[in-house]
Amino acid sequence: MVESEYEQIRLKRLEENKKRMIELNLNKLSQSLRLTSSSPKPSPAKARTLLVTVESSEVRRSSRAKNPPPSYREFGPDLLERPRRSYQRRDLLNRVYASDDARVYAIERAEALQSSLEPEFPSFIKPMLQSHVTGGFWLGLPRHFCKTQMPQYDEMITLVDENDDESETKYLADKNGLSAGWRGFAIDHQLVDGDAVVFHLINPTTFKVYIIRVNDESDNCSGGSNDKELVIKSIKNQEEKVSEAPPLSNSGKRKRRGRK
Repeated sequence: MVESEYEQIRLKRLEENKKRMIELNLNKLSQSLRLTSSSPKPSPAKARTLLVTVESSEVRRSSRAKNPPPSYREFGPDLLERPRRSYQRRDLLNRVYASDDARVYAIERAEALQSSLEPEFPSFIKPMLQSHVTGGFWLGLPRHFCKTQMPQYDEMITLVDENDDESETKYLADKNGLSAGWRGFAIDHQLVDGDAVVFHLINPTTFKVYIIRVNDESDNCSGGSNDKELVIKSIKNQEEKVSEAPPLSNSGKRKRRGRK
């Protein structure tokens, strides 16, 4: 009995639903949906982008014709090549190195000259090496002398030779040496390896420079007594130059620019 009642209720509801579908035309709508879903639609084709050819010509605002581009074919290959720079380098094989005896002899004469200078002005002796005259053209000064006598900042230093000719050099405080301008001084005074140079600080920024040549004529002779006489004669000549040198003044001096 229970199943028959349930079945009757179910059938009754189905009939009611059919009537409602007919009233609302839902049956036709479902059929049309079935037909549309059964027939597959082709996928829409992607629109192709047209490539626009752009001329590779420069945009000009003026209507005047532009100058024709230069043609390099009419020139030879020699004119198009980049010219090479020519450097005048010193021949390293022609360097002359001083012997140990000649070097010591020049230092001894420089010490004798230094002892005759005025003691209130500090001085030091610097033997020349290849790196000072033909190599890097950098002259390092004694560290203790720089800490006690030289400026604590970069400064232009004037070098005055025995002829009172002046040369400007750049003193670098951090490196304790002379840089720009020393090359020109070394070349102009023909300094070579073994020369002993006496630097006499007569002013906080001025050195009086005395050059003792390693290749002096007195070095060519030999013999104990002759050597002593020549040493004494050379020392006297240097002392006479020091005593006869006129006092320094800012007028009437030739000033030579140091080469960099």
